[in-house]
Amino acid sequence: MTPPAPPFTPFLGARIAVVGLGRAGLPAALRLVDWGAEVEAWDDGEAQRRTAAAAGLTLRDPAEGRFRADALLLSPGIPHLIPRAHAAAQAARTAGAPILCDVEFLFRAVLAAQSRARFVGVTGTNGKSTTTALIHHLLTEAGREAEVGGNLGPPALSLNILGSEGVYTLEMSSYMLERIATLRFNVAVMLNLSPDHLDRHGDMAGYAAAKARVFARQSHEDVAVLGQDDTMTAAMATGIAARIVPVSALTPQPGGVWAEGRVLRDDAGPILDLRDAPALPGDHNAQNAAAAAAACHALGVSRSDIASGIVTFAGLPHRLERVAEARGVVFVNDSKATNADSAARALAAYDRVVWIAGGEAKDGGIESLAPFFPRVARAFLIGRDAPILARTLAAHGVPHEIAGTLDAAVPAAAAAAFGGAAPVVLLSPACASWDQFTGFDARGNRFRDLARALATTDGRAA
Repeated sequence: MTPPAPPFTPFLGARIAVVGLGRAGLPAALRLVDWGAEVEAWDDGEAQRRTAAAAGLTLRDPAEGRFRADALLLSPGIPHLIPRAHAAAQAARTAGAPILCDVEFLFRAVLAAQSRARFVGVTGTNGKSTTTALIHHLLTEAGREAEVGGNLGPPALSLNILGSEGVYTLEMSSYMLERIATLRFNVAVMLNLSPDHLDRHGDMAGYAAAKARVFARQSHEDVAVLGQDDTMTAAMATGIAARIVPVSALTPQPGGVWAEGRVLRDDAGPILDLRDAPALPGDHNAQNAAAAAAACHALGVSRSDIASGIVTFAGLPHRLERVAEARGVVFVNDSKATNADSAARALAAYDRVVWIAGGEAKDGGIESLAPFFPRVARAFLIGRDAPILARTLAAHGVPHEIAGTLDAAVPAAAAAAFGGAAPVVLLSPACASWDQFTGFDARGNRFRDLARALATTDGRAA
């Protein structure tokens, strides 16, 4: 009889404090215990502490008394510097202990397993979830052993340890990239940059510096896939040690991957016509597809497998998701568009729409979307800041009305579209959802339900 394999304990004897026991923190703490670490867990919320205690974790606030861990795994959403450092982060810094994210521990565990599995890191202000999911889809469709997670979910420390032929594709937020120490991405993807999370990073320079850490520790053996459609991202080429593969939705990129119209191509010629990939409309998705193609080609996936994989990609929920069709009108759920920049990408993807927008507006509202207003046949506004958005639309002569709720807006928008206003009903709110929903996903789910109910009555589900 073959003796059982010894337990995998890459962190045997390591003392790790885990603070923030939410979606990623709790499974991280439990996995670290399984892997031999001495874990002290903490969350400022009493309910989370009760859940952790019920799971068998040892609770201790590392900010109380002497910080005695070798490292602090701090939930990405908890600041360690600005705008105000959490007490646990202050204690760790005083003790000289590193403040890390869960992906760092996954990387160290893979090395401890003597696996040469490769790591792909995907970041950018917009498009990183779609690109991460698309890369993973292309790998699995090509028969590769692969895991996907990170900021996209599932959490990094819930992923399996892969063998040397495996590939991890990980969505990396700026918050996570701030907290890597030894992690090296064999393929690093940087899509684009626009202002975001400035309260956390201080200013745009701080935000860009955090994002640029996706290229940290890369060598000439690695690949950096770099977006060329905004100047700040393109400028990151300076100082990158890896081989740079440029990608664009707008201009040819010799040595890279780009779109000419809706045709995705590289130096060898056309890869596919993106009109055959309905889950990837718009220029922004053309860049996402180019980046995914470049990353997978660097990992040895053939051009034909890349093309067939892009065609079969179903897209992600709440990101330009076609959810229903009725009487020739397509209903598109883009609830993830919680700011104007994201909504701009959605509006740019369609020639004419009936637009549902609103919620809790970000600074600046929707004024920056004025170049896309000619595409809006009629707008139906929901949520707390609907009157603010209405004033902007009125100033630009866009037909609109305040519907108030999504339940009222969807049938009204459908009636307008059925009447010939536009072939697309687009939920792309340009606002946060917290005023009426528990999150953008709940808002998108409700839109999907409403649209499919209409399709059941008047047409067919998508």
